[in-house]
Amino acid sequence: MDYALFFQRLVDGLGQGAIYASLALALVLIYRATGLINFAQGEMALFATYVTWMFWDQGWPVVAAIAASMVLSFVGGAAIERLIIRPVGEVRSHALPIVIVTIGLLLALNELAGWIWGSEGRTFPRIFGTGAFTVGDVAVTYQTVGVLCVLAVEVFLLFLLFQRTKLGLAMRAVTSNAESSRLVGIRFGRVLMFGWGLAAAVGALAGSLYSSQLATLDRAIMLQLLVYAFASATLGGFDSPLGAVVGGLVVGVVTVMAGGYVSWVGDDLKLAAAFVLILVVLLVRPQGLFGRPQVERV
Repeated sequence: MDYALFFQRLVDGLGQGAIYASLALALVLIYRATGLINFAQGEMALFATYVTWMFWDQGWPVVAAIAASMVLSFVGGAAIERLIIRPVGEVRSHALPIVIVTIGLLLALNELAGWIWGSEGRTFPRIFGTGAFTVGDVAVTYQTVGVLCVLAVEVFLLFLLFQRTKLGLAMRAVTSNAESSRLVGIRFGRVLMFGWGLAAAVGALAGSLYSSQLATLDRAIMLQLLVYAFASATLGGFDSPLGAVVGGLVVGVVTVMAGGYVSWVGDDLKLAAAFVLILVVLLVRPQGLFGRPQVERV
């Protein structure tokens, strides 16, 4: 066995998985705040990534462009919850209509991005440069190290938010029992808006990291990323941020290993590996590795 090649693919898979985990975190944030799976999360990230590219193209430093995009995405996400999602009704009683609205939002945002920025591909800057260093025979790119560091900072900040702040406690209370949270005075609507805004900002960061890794941006790239993010959240558990991170890293490693070691998979069927992973997890452990099973009193 070529161990150098194995570890090279392991490092590459972790770099890919960190990006999957970043968008999976956005899916988990929405789910924890509302109990809803947001099918439009990928296209919200796409729209935000185009905003990042637009600022960078006008001469902004790429980090400042990403920060501005995250702020605008936060506002946009909160506005989507208030103006589009909330009028449809609450998730508990109108789950199917809201899911259909998110699918419609997916299509609308994709079309709107094409109308504004066109369908041709754009060159996207590499945030961490193109360099690399070697450990033994394994090349580790600055991009991989940078993405993993960004993911670690994301997880740490979200941990502080959920475990050390009243706002995080309110979000957990709304997710656990919406009616009881209202009775104790939690501003239910504002918490939902914050959850959508936070997820949109995290998704904006994930989209920029993904486009930076590919060094390009077009209307189709987030659809594939969304599938990997769904696989990551399904594997880890939709109600677990830690699960999203672990799931993302596992999905990244599995898809890279499958593409490298299974000859008939290659690059073309790596996406199918994610579908198979989703199916297996749903059959064996529907709540995911770190998720909790839903228990309802009757």
